[in-house]
Amino acid sequence: MSKGKAPGKNWRQGMTLAAFFDAFPSDEAAETWFVEQRWPDGVRCAHCDSANVAERANRKPRQWRCRDCRKDFSVRTDTLMHNTKLGHRTWALAIYLIVTNLKGVSSMKLHRDLGVCYSTAWHLSHRIREAYADNENVMRFAGPVEVDETFIGGKAKNMHAKDRAKLTGRGGVDKAAVLGIKDRGTNRVTAQVIDRVDAKTLLPFVQDRTTDTTTVYTDGEPAYRGLSNHEYVAHSVGEYVRGQAHTNGIESFWAMLKRGYVGTYHQLSPKHLHRYVNEFAGRHNQRPLDTADQMARTARRLDGKRLEYAELVADVAGTVAEPDRSEPW
Repeated sequence: MSKGKAPGKNWRQGMTLAAFFDAFPSDEAAETWFVEQRWPDGVRCAHCDSANVAERANRKPRQWRCRDCRKDFSVRTDTLMHNTKLGHRTWALAIYLIVTNLKGVSSMKLHRDLGVCYSTAWHLSHRIREAYADNENVMRFAGPVEVDETFIGGKAKNMHAKDRAKLTGRGGVDKAAVLGIKDRGTNRVTAQVIDRVDAKTLLPFVQDRTTDTTTVYTDGEPAYRGLSNHEYVAHSVGEYVRGQAHTNGIESFWAMLKRGYVGTYHQLSPKHLHRYVNEFAGRHNQRPLDTADQMARTARRLDGKRLEYAELVADVAGTVAEPDRSEPW
């Protein structure tokens, strides 16, 4: 591990590839690391959370058995690693690559680096992105905050008619809208894909993530006018900064997201766009941490979530479709 003196977050303790393989010399070492992240105070039952567990010497059918609920489990049980056939070190390396590449890692690159087939790499990367999703706990920012929308997608004439019909908003039918909020105090970001850019969509998003006293800065979009403690800059007349009123911080986040979209993934399907937005927001919020801590936090967030391959390739009607090709094949 090394601490650099280059511009940027130079106080962070990085991790070289050599240091990674020193820390994870074997699959057993990686498994021990995952156990430590999930149960820092000792192994507990993955089913009933009991501490009354026994380790099986032959690890069959699972490494541990709960004496209370009498069920077997491993560190993978009831996590995004559930039923995976990939080794623990492969998972650790995938997490390392995703948290250390600010513009993301394509599934094709993971396929080559990990030595797994493309569909496996694609499923693996989406499961790690799912670790960044937080559907239950909405962050509430004290502020001041910046709120803005951006639009992701290619030209409508290049899209399938069924996808083109889903896309609406100020950016035109050829774009999917993403709404984001950045807290200046903590530098944290939360963002989500939205169907429409109107007051009924924008105002609840902001109000659910701020307090009554939070100062909100936006651009001149009229839909924000119903907010209290609200200031805006009129981009339409060339005004981008007026005192403390600007949206430069959230626009910097959009710039990173779009660099990943254009330079790494090249194309993002509307169906999975929210997963990539979660990835970039989650990675942004972890950036102040050392690389080892970023990896550990991501590993802990695997717990209690599932994302099956059939769910990823199912269309809106629930039937199984072909695997997504939104990344370079």
